[in-house]
Amino acid sequence: MKHSYFYQKSVRMFLAGVLCLGLSQACSNDAEPVPDMPDPVSQPYFPSDDPGVVWETLSPSNLGWDADAGMALDEFLEESGTKAFIILVGGRMARETYFGTFTQDSVWYWASAGKTLTAFTVGQAREDGLLQLEDQTSEYLGEGWTAGALQQENLITIGHQLRMTTGLNELFFDCVEPDCLRYLANAGTRWAYHNGPYTLLESVVSAASGETWSAYFNRKLRDPIGMDGFWRSTNGKNNVYFSTARSMARFGWLVLNKGTWGEQVILSDRAYQQAMLTPSQNLNRSYGYLWWLNGQPGYMLPGSREGFDGPLFPDAPEDMVAGLGKNDQKLYLVPSMDLVVIRMGNDAGANQAGPSSYDNTLWQHLNAYLRL
Repeated sequence: MKHSYFYQKSVRMFLAGVLCLGLSQACSNDAEPVPDMPDPVSQPYFPSDDPGVVWETLSPSNLGWDADAGMALDEFLEESGTKAFIILVGGRMARETYFGTFTQDSVWYWASAGKTLTAFTVGQAREDGLLQLEDQTSEYLGEGWTAGALQQENLITIGHQLRMTTGLNELFFDCVEPDCLRYLANAGTRWAYHNGPYTLLESVVSAASGETWSAYFNRKLRDPIGMDGFWRSTNGKNNVYFSTARSMARFGWLVLNKGTWGEQVILSDRAYQQAMLTPSQNLNRSYGYLWWLNGQPGYMLPGSREGFDGPLFPDAPEDMVAGLGKNDQKLYLVPSMDLVVIRMGNDAGANQAGPSSYDNTLWQHLNAYLRL
């Protein structure tokens, strides 16, 4: 049976306490207190979609988390414009905090953290046999969907859209019209964070399925796991997801649980899921299929052509993967710890489209709180 990081940690603390009882002379009065055993952590939990059923919780003290660091975390979150903050362990609610007038039922935008929803839904369309990642995008959008020559356009596949390697000029960042989807390099030879080709993945899925994007997404992903929310453009070009913080947490737990929701299989293709959450190309190894990846030897950032050495977030767990959106919308998954962390709110000050300095600072607080 798989046990989470926090379950194993608590077992170690419990055994240390037993040892101290037997060897009292060898144990100081300063030994770490033994918490109650967090039995529920050992079994994954999937919250009901019935609003009348309470989401099961875990006690932070039972998990051995630092209460003083928790208060410092709350202060940091509030000062940085946070509206909602959630930590799930094994699917159970270990921390849920709202600030100001924001509540459990309030709706907020995911910004580019919502790209992760699109990556998952493309995987579902692939599993349904509606498309392949090697398919030319023009098979679904028609010839002339870019301003490039037909030979250049036909190099672009659905996989390139997922990897951000279409070779189209990202200067026209959000635009999805052919006139501003201009050839810059052959597809697959250049990584650039570019919203236009990403947004058109929705049109690809719609053409492949014969349904609107929202209808397919709702039927295949949103409704089966009890999410709420809707897609809406904020500038007439992009398409942004809005939902409660709990819905973001549900999706994070689905992905962390490898596409299953209790007894229900939402996406069974483990190979696709692994590819989605591992380096998708060698140009920016910190990028999967629309997911950001920590622990890689280097990274690139939106709006920059420069490459940087080292992991994306040095103070975050190495195996963390993330959905990161404008104004510091955060969806963090840590597989080794069965951990989902959600942050919704206003810009914390870095004013970046995706990764920002806020990520690492937030993880410094989390490391203290979780005693990592």
